[in-house]
Amino acid sequence: MKVVVIVVLGLVALAAARPNEVFDFEGDDAEHEQEGAPGHSVTGEYKWESPEGLEFVVKYIADDKGYRVLESNAVPSSNGVSADGEQADLEGDEDDDDK
Repeated sequence: MKVVVIVVLGLVALAAARPNEVFDFEGDDAEHEQEGAPGHSVTGEYKWESPEGLEFVVKYIADDKGYRVLESNAVPSSNGVSADGEQADLEGDEDDDDK
């Protein structure tokens, strides 16, 4: 009986120690990895290679504020603004003085 309890506790500790992997895909020229708690907050990264041999990467978070790109060489930047997860007024409280 003690052995069973020790084995069960060991399995529980092992399950708690590993990350909450939600999705993991690896293909010939693309891959996608996602971790977190589905329905609450997940972070992930996907990569692909273009026909020209260029590698593109997108790192993102999806949580109660929506899907946001945190870092990417595939998302265009403009006027010094690049992907950092704060591209939009996600709370709806930014003044619209530019109109």
